[in-house]
Amino acid sequence: MFSQVRVSNLRRRYGSFFPLLMGTVTLFLIFFGGVYAYMEIEGWNYLDSFFMVLIALSTVGFEEVHPLSEKGMILTSILILLGVGNFAFLVGSFTQILVEGRLQTVWGRLRVQKAIDGLSNHIIVCGYGRIGSIAVREILREGIPVVSIEKAPDLLAKMEEDDVLYISGDATDDEVLDRAGISRAKALITALSQEADNVYVALTARQINPDLYIVARADHETHISRLERAGADRVMLPHTLGGVRMAQSVLRPTVTSFLELTLSKHELDLNMEELEITERSEFKGKNLIESKLRQRFNIIVISIKKADGKMIFNPSAQTVLEEGDTIVIVGNKENLRELWEII
Repeated sequence: MFSQVRVSNLRRRYGSFFPLLMGTVTLFLIFFGGVYAYMEIEGWNYLDSFFMVLIALSTVGFEEVHPLSEKGMILTSILILLGVGNFAFLVGSFTQILVEGRLQTVWGRLRVQKAIDGLSNHIIVCGYGRIGSIAVREILREGIPVVSIEKAPDLLAKMEEDDVLYISGDATDDEVLDRAGISRAKALITALSQEADNVYVALTARQINPDLYIVARADHETHISRLERAGADRVMLPHTLGGVRMAQSVLRPTVTSFLELTLSKHELDLNMEELEITERSEFKGKNLIESKLRQRFNIIVISIKKADGKMIFNPSAQTVLEEGDTIVIVGNKENLRELWEII
C-alpha cells in the first residue's frame, strides 16, 4: 500500500516525465542486476561482469569476455531482450515528450524559477482567481515584483498569457511557498477560495517569515479573528468592501470619484501615496513647518500614522515627524517621485 501511494505521488509530481523516469530506473536495475548475476553464475570479477553487461545491452556485437555456460547464455539472452525493450520504451517516452512540447515547458519553468530565485522584497499572491488576479495587476502597475501561486490549470494558462511570474502548486504546501521565495518576500496576500486554506497559509507564512506583512481574504466577519490569530496583519472582506464602495458611490459620488482617481495613477496627474519616515530621512525630528513639504514639493499631508499605530488626521503644522511614522499625502506624480527619492 505504501509503495502504491509513493508511486502515485511520483506520477503526480513528474507528470509526463514519469515514464521516462521509470524507464531510466528500470535500466539501471537491469544493468546492475546483470552485473550481479554474471558474478554469481559465471564467477567473474566485477570489471568483467560490468563489461559483459555493457556489450550485451548495447548490442555492439563484441565477443564474450569469457566463454559462457548454458546459464550464462540464457542470462545474456534475457539481458538483450530486456535492454532492447527498455531502450525502445525510453525512446518512445522521450519522443512523446518532444511531440507534446513538455520539454520546452520544463525549460520555460526553469527560467521562471530562476527569475523568482533572484527576487527579494517581492509580494506573493496566493490564488489567481477574481480577487487574486486584480491584486496582481495592481501590484504590477506599481512596478513591484510579484509571484502568484495557483494550481488550477485554466488559471495557469491565464497567467502565462498575462506574463506573470507564478508557481504551479498548492499554496498550503511549505515547499511551494519556499519556491515562491517567502523567506525573502516583504508581503503575502492569500486570496484562496477556501477560507481554511487562507488560515493555513497565514499560519505557515508567519512561522517561516515572522517579518512578513500578511493580508488575508475572509468570507464572513466572524472569521476575521481566526485569521488574525493565524498571523494575518490585515483581513479583508471582498463582498463587504464591494458593497460599501457601491453605497458610497451613491451617497458621496464626488468623494468616491476623487479617491478612485487619486488611487488609479492613470486618469489624473494627482496621486495619493504613503511614505515612511526612515532613520536616514532628512525630515526626521522636524515638524511639518520645518520640513517644508508643501513649499518644496507642493503636496498635502492628509494624515500621519505614528509608529505605535495612532492615526493623526489633518495634522497641525507643529506635528513632529518621527522615525517609523507613515505620512499619507496627496500630490502630482513628479513631486511625489522627487519626495520618494529623498525620504
